[in-house]
Amino acid sequence: MIHSLFLINHTGDIFLEKHWKSVISRSVCDYFFEAKEKAVDPENVPPVLQTPHHYLITIYRGKLFFLSVIQTEVPPLFVIEFLHRVADTFQDYFGECSEVIIKDNVVTVYELLEEMLDNGFPLATESNVLKEMIRPPTILRSVVNTLTGSSNVGDTLPTGQLSNIPWRRAGVKYTNNEAYFDVIEEIDAILDKSGTTVFAEIQGVIEACVRLTGMPDLTLSFMNPRLLDDVSFHPCVRFKRWESERVLSFIPPDGNFTLMTYHVSSQNLVAIPVYVKQNISFFETGNCGRLDITIGPKQTMGKTVEGLMVTVHMPKAVLSTNLTASQGNYTYDLATKVLVWDVGKLNPQKLPNLRGSLSMQAGAPKPEENPSLNIDLKIQQLAISGLKVSRLDMYGEKYKPFKGVKYVTKAGKFQVRT
Repeated sequence: MIHSLFLINHTGDIFLEKHWKSVISRSVCDYFFEAKEKAVDPENVPPVLQTPHHYLITIYRGKLFFLSVIQTEVPPLFVIEFLHRVADTFQDYFGECSEVIIKDNVVTVYELLEEMLDNGFPLATESNVLKEMIRPPTILRSVVNTLTGSSNVGDTLPTGQLSNIPWRRAGVKYTNNEAYFDVIEEIDAILDKSGTTVFAEIQGVIEACVRLTGMPDLTLSFMNPRLLDDVSFHPCVRFKRWESERVLSFIPPDGNFTLMTYHVSSQNLVAIPVYVKQNISFFETGNCGRLDITIGPKQTMGKTVEGLMVTVHMPKAVLSTNLTASQGNYTYDLATKVLVWDVGKLNPQKLPNLRGSLSMQAGAPKPEENPSLNIDLKIQQLAISGLKVSRLDMYGEKYKPFKGVKYVTKAGKFQVRT
């Protein structure tokens, strides 16, 4: 299974390594560094790399690469899911998953990795179970541990580890009982020059924050569950009930967890939230070019588009830009040749526009192809697929909890070709 894990920052430095079987030399990461140099963006590094004696499987989270080394053939998604679980655990324990935080809590990190993997095989990956075995670090606990020489490792085996509901600990009590769900959707799309959709799909996730006393049994139902393809559930969800009735029935873990992920791949169901009118042209003579970009709302169901940002990877021959933005501001990085236009909130009454001239290198040939535009955006209180939660029912406990659902749509890989 997993032999070693290397944590690598965005500059390519290995700042933490853990070996479960034999020690594997850091030189195995050279294959990964070669692939990283070939990829323009960190997200585009191939997740699975084959070397003469190993397989390297990586994920990219919070400007960090989690690189695992495998010596035998393993389902890659199994390893990728485990690596995401490691990153989620660090996020849950320390508030964020970054190089500085991991270095500050390196002892707890090694304790967690020791419990999560046993001889290379996943063992305890549920947050509730881990928190009973290894207490999350606090300032007071750190001071006490320093003075007494004790550690964060608990003395007793977690109660959930031996039960048939390992994701929930026994005897949970709260004064305020609440269950909140976030429906977060990312739209991946490619639009051609005329604005026609070449490819579009939605990746969705339902994040839950459940703080309920006792052992509640929840049922979450949707108005239109038939939209969803390719669903993946937390182990707490009863799959038979979903297959027969299309409802989510589960005894929830305590705290924050991912209830389910889903996919909407039918293109006629994917609404494109913005349209882009663009014209980028380079002239044969004069060493210059023109750029004109206008963005407007399309299918937003009356909601406001926020956090709008356009990124353009310019050809290497472009030396400088002389542009005027009707809204927001733009920057052009001479070293990376990346133009970033930060629009902010989209106003339907006055559409944002960026136009001006591009200065080219003297004697450079006209670029063979125009750069594409990468769009980033966010829409609050809207699930772009049209998915809606109809009700949440609770059984097994007599109190009435606070309940709430929030919807967010974001741009994933949203590209407009010019």
